Amino acid sequence: MPLVQIKGISGLLDSKQKQELIQKVTDAVVSVEGEGLRPVTWVLLEEIQSGEWGVGGKAITTECVKKMRDDSSAACAS
Repeated sequence: MPLVQIKGISGLLDSKQKQELIQKVTDAVVSVEGEGLRPVTWVLLEEIQSGEWGVGGKAITTECVKKMRDDSSAACAS
């Protein structure tokens, strides 16, 4: 049975967005592995607290990721 784990910073997605992500990831998996596996395809969303995720030696915050989401040229300077 397929298992997909997705980790991201907390506070970025609301409940509706999480459900959409689960549905679309499930659709992608069954498009490759077959529709018969839909009932046993697991998608786990794990939220990491703001500041507890690091990239390039710097802690990344929810606010920083929101800026990047809204402006692709934005960069975090923490």
